[in-house]
Amino acid sequence: MSTVALTRQGTILEKVVRPSITADVLLVVAGAAFVGLLAQISWTVHPFVVPFTGQTLGVLVVGSTLGLRRAVASMALYILAGVAGVPWFAAGSHGYPSALFGYLIGFVVAAALMSYLAGKGRDRTVSGAVGLFVLGELVIYAIGVPWLALHYHQSLAWGITNGLVPFLVWDIAKAVVAGTLLPASWRLVGRQD
Repeated sequence: MSTVALTRQGTILEKVVRPSITADVLLVVAGAAFVGLLAQISWTVHPFVVPFTGQTLGVLVVGSTLGLRRAVASMALYILAGVAGVPWFAAGSHGYPSALFGYLIGFVVAAALMSYLAGKGRDRTVSGAVGLFVLGELVIYAIGVPWLALHYHQSLAWGITNGLVPFLVWDIAKAVVAGTLLPASWRLVGRQD
């Protein structure tokens, strides 16, 4: 089946859930909860203040599957509920994560970019999906790292050393896993038509 045919049919979730306001709300909440669940895969390595987590994998999957409005709404809900007290940030934390808030803003931007590019069919092959997921990770870093450096009154080089470099292998591995699984799900949907 061609990429054009797949993109015209809608997302996987639109095939399972009929479009409605109720379905949209449920998908937004589920997307936020999925990111919150993956955020519990979390550990911190001294001396770094940024934890290793699974939440960026959730952000990228939500961004590439829910569509633009729902993905952005999911990330906004994730942030607002976490700041309000829902313990679903990394390792069950909540509240305003001042040093790490830039990464959370990056989640919204990355989810929007992922949705936009997935809507153009950029996630239908393994190489395209892996590239898309790596790009999403870079967007998160592009916002999170400078914020981290500013919060600690440090240089951008310090931010890169402490907020990016230690995480590259972990995040590339997450991008490869997600990038490999996503096209397989699109092929599965194509076979069901």
